[in-house]
Amino acid sequence: MDAFWLSLVMIFLAELGDKTQLVALTLATCYNTWTVLWGIFWATLLIHVFSAGIGWFMGDLLPVDWIRFGAGVAFLAFGFWTLRGDHLDDEDSGTCRRTLSPFWLVFATFFMAELGDKTMLSTVTLAATAPFIPVWLGSTVGMVLSDGLAIILGRMLGKKLPEKAVGIGAAVIFFLFGLYSMYEGGAAFPLSIWAAALGLTALIGWLFLRPKPASRSRNQTTGDGSDGSNP
Repeated sequence: MDAFWLSLVMIFLAELGDKTQLVALTLATCYNTWTVLWGIFWATLLIHVFSAGIGWFMGDLLPVDWIRFGAGVAFLAFGFWTLRGDHLDDEDSGTCRRTLSPFWLVFATFFMAELGDKTMLSTVTLAATAPFIPVWLGSTVGMVLSDGLAIILGRMLGKKLPEKAVGIGAAVIFFLFGLYSMYEGGAAFPLSIWAAALGLTALIGWLFLRPKPASRSRNQTTGDGSDGSNP
């Protein structure tokens, strides 16, 4: 598949249910849809030029087979990340502020939210095995299309989107693409390398999907059996 279209599709999928997509939905409730998409486009174009540049630089340092094998492991991790889903923190959800013009607020918010995010790391991974400019442009267009579709459907359906089903479908594609990339790069690797990679993948999956510990109530009883109330 052409690097541009591959990047577009993979980043489109990576953005589904991602935190930055939730940020886009929140921003679209405050500001004009086209302003939000325009701000997202320029923020993504800027941050992905760095992401693609990092991947391109890494691709010149390592053997191609190892890059493809490592990229496969990374895409398996992105699949688990997609299954886990994301949520907005309190500071991310309170975006209806008027201290800046809407465009610059969207630009700054989205740029900061994208730093270290799954789509940024996916772009780095793609650029390690594909030409720089097609990955840069394809990843940018894929993100804007994914966020735009979510905003439109969110407004049409009242934000009642089948997030779980969409996330599972996207994760399956990540898993298939990851396994294919691992096979393409590591078909001649010894079993010990495959065992280590699959063990690492299983550990990553457990870290992403492990149940979160239940939060303790502030009024939890103390160790001596008392409930903390005055006699």
